[in-house]
Amino acid sequence: MTTAKGELIVKKQSLYNPKFIMVCLGSLFFSASYNMLIPELPSYLSDLGGAQYIGLIIALFTLTAGLSRPFSGKLTDTIGRRPVMLFGALVCVVCGSLYPVLTSVYGFLLLRLFHGFSTGFTPTAASTYVSDVVPPNRLGEAMGIQGIAFSTGLALGPALGSLIKLHFSYEILFYSSSVMAFLASLLILNLGETLAVKQKFSPKLLRISKQDIVAKEAFPAALITFLAYVAFGVILTLIPDWTELIGFANKGVFFIVFTLTSLLVRVIAGKLSDRYGRIKVILLGLILLCIALVMIGAMGSATGFLVGAGVYGLGMGIVSPGINAWTIDLSSPGQKGKAIATMFIALEAGIGLGALLSGWYYHEIPGRIPITLYVCAGLAFLGILYLLFRMRSHRR
Repeated sequence: MTTAKGELIVKKQSLYNPKFIMVCLGSLFFSASYNMLIPELPSYLSDLGGAQYIGLIIALFTLTAGLSRPFSGKLTDTIGRRPVMLFGALVCVVCGSLYPVLTSVYGFLLLRLFHGFSTGFTPTAASTYVSDVVPPNRLGEAMGIQGIAFSTGLALGPALGSLIKLHFSYEILFYSSSVMAFLASLLILNLGETLAVKQKFSPKLLRISKQDIVAKEAFPAALITFLAYVAFGVILTLIPDWTELIGFANKGVFFIVFTLTSLLVRVIAGKLSDRYGRIKVILLGLILLCIALVMIGAMGSATGFLVGAGVYGLGMGIVSPGINAWTIDLSSPGQKGKAIATMFIALEAGIGLGALLSGWYYHEIPGRIPITLYVCAGLAFLGILYLLFRMRSHRR
């Protein structure tokens, strides 16, 4: 059954239906595809003679991902979920195949810019698709499971990519990335479309008005996303150096612990948000984030650092599925894609701003790292105050 707006209404449907399983598997392969390149791209760019441009590897990718969100949100709500997911996956297929061909520095940077469209499109449509094919009363749980699939690709991709480069070559690594994205494309092609009332694609749909950029109704979820993810941008930028200063030879140890604890709690957090409400669960996650950021900055021991990483993972594992489900809850009929895109714009803005400002402030002065983490804890605390205000005002 569908509404007049073309939204699919799911009734008496099992959570673990074929569509949900396939979109989760597609998310895993898609995430692994572009993340398996990350550890090796700095050295690859240096080999090309572009060491001075290493900072642009992530910046260009994130730029196009953020700029494409309003388009992906609008297209998800008009031409359908599946074609938007497929476009993002095919971008990864093409880029993986072109890295070995465009071997100049500027060719590489152009590819990074184009590659960013993949994450601007596929995750937006995938999250919307999940909300279409699962029972509404288990949406939080479903978002947690999809988050596990995506995060598994995020964690396994870099390890697999480094292994391939170690035993083979950059060319095999790039082609392997393309194959991963191709597998995601095959899964997406076998998905049935869930948007009942679709439009044919037209260049006119790429005209974006002010109303298409941001879903005002999703602002509360977007605000909390921004306040929570500034810290993630800081961690991506400063934690490798902080890890080394504490005494770890492996700069990735924080991310290993963080990823494991995040994965462990996602499904439970999603279920709790379905039962007790999104805001209460997100509050718990934000409290853990505050504690973790202070611990990471204040405790100079290896044990304290690892415990802080674990608590941070728990906090993010609780916050993420709660925010995703809350965004869907807040969305207007027929505009779930727009709402999800708004939330992702806030996410990328938070990560980008956190990375940019922390890198500028740090300037290789170790004592500034704890201060930066404390500021991030303060931003998360502002999120706590905002949610408490919403609860007190009895607004959802």
